[in-house]
Amino acid sequence: MEIETNSVDGIAVATIIGDIDGSNAAAAQSQILTLAQTCTKLVLDMSRVSYMSSAGLRMLLASYRAIAGKGGTVLLAGLSEDLSDTMSLTGFLSFFKTSATVLEGVGLLK
Repeated sequence: MEIETNSVDGIAVATIIGDIDGSNAAAAQSQILTLAQTCTKLVLDMSRVSYMSSAGLRMLLASYRAIAGKGGTVLLAGLSEDLSDTMSLTGFLSFFKTSATVLEGVGLLK
């Protein structure tokens, strides 16, 4: 798993590449929380994540809490149908805005 960060129109974007599980969720959380210290709008590009364990869900929740605690918003872009279904069933999806693409998500957060 790898995370690439950049900015699109002044909005932080973190692209997660690979599966998120117990072996790497803590490292992902650390990187995203570091990014969250400097922004109030964050797009997490999930289009290259095919599997996420409960550890990944906890990582997303921690990211949400860090940004929402400052009055900000976390948007999940490019969720696969499987991940979207799992997050919806567990109630996690209700914490986040979603979009099909990063550019659409950036537009929603402007």
